[in-house]
Amino acid sequence: MTEKVGHTTLQARVRLALQRVDGPRAAGPSLRYLLREASYPFSPVTRRLRRGASIAPASNPKVVLMLPGFIASPITMRFLSKQIEQAGHTAKQWKQGLNTGPSLERVVAVEQRLLQIAERYDTKPVLLGWSLGGMFARELAHRQPQAVSKVITMGSPFSGDPRANNAWRLYQFVAGHPVDAPPVANRIGQKPPVETAAMWSARDGVIAPDCARGLPNERDRAIEVDCTHMGFSYARAAVEAVLAELNRG
Repeated sequence: MTEKVGHTTLQARVRLALQRVDGPRAAGPSLRYLLREASYPFSPVTRRLRRGASIAPASNPKVVLMLPGFIASPITMRFLSKQIEQAGHTAKQWKQGLNTGPSLERVVAVEQRLLQIAERYDTKPVLLGWSLGGMFARELAHRQPQAVSKVITMGSPFSGDPRANNAWRLYQFVAGHPVDAPPVANRIGQKPPVETAAMWSARDGVIAPDCARGLPNERDRAIEVDCTHMGFSYARAAVEAVLAELNRG
C-alpha cells in the first residue's frame, strides 16, 4: 500500500513538473546566466582566491534570522552567517533543515521560532531571506509585523509572474504544489507592513531581475548586487550589501 501511494505521489509531482502553461508568460533569465550558476560548487575555492568582503564593526548590532533558499539549508548560508557575526551581529538559523517549500506546518514552526528569538533577545529581529527564504520572510512579516524590524530579500521572486524563473518546474516537483498556488497565503506583490529591502542582480541566472526587484509599492527600496543567484550566499558584493543594509538602521 505504501509503495502504491508513493508511486502515485511521484506521478503527480512529475505531472506538476511537466505542467503546460496556457498563454504568454514572462521568461526567466537566459541560459547564459543560468550556466554561470554551475560554478557554485567551487565557491569555497574561489572565496579563498579572491579578496574578502570589507567587514567593519556594526554600529548597531542586530539579531538576524537567516532563511535559506529553495533546496538550501543553514549549512548553505553558513559562510554568510559567519560574516554577519564577524561584524558583531547575531545570526540565528531557522531550524527547519532543507527548504523544500512552504507548508502550513513549516510556516507556523518558523513563526514560532521568530517569536522565541524576539522574546529571548528582547528585540525585533531582521529577517534575511535568500530566494525562497525571502518569501518566507515576507510572509512572516505579514503574520507577525510587531516582531520584525526589517525584511531583507536576496534574489526572491516576490513580484510578477511566479514562473518567470528557471526553477519553477523543479519547485513544483519537490514542493508538490503549483508555484502560483502555495498551501499558505499567496501574497505575491503585497508589501509587508514593515521596512523591506529587495536585493537583486542583473546576473541572476535563476530569478528574473524584475521579480526580485519588485515595484516601488511592493518594497521600500531595491538594491542591485553584482553576483549570481547562488552568489547571494557568499559573493563579496552580496556580503557587503547585506552588512550595509544591517547598518542602515
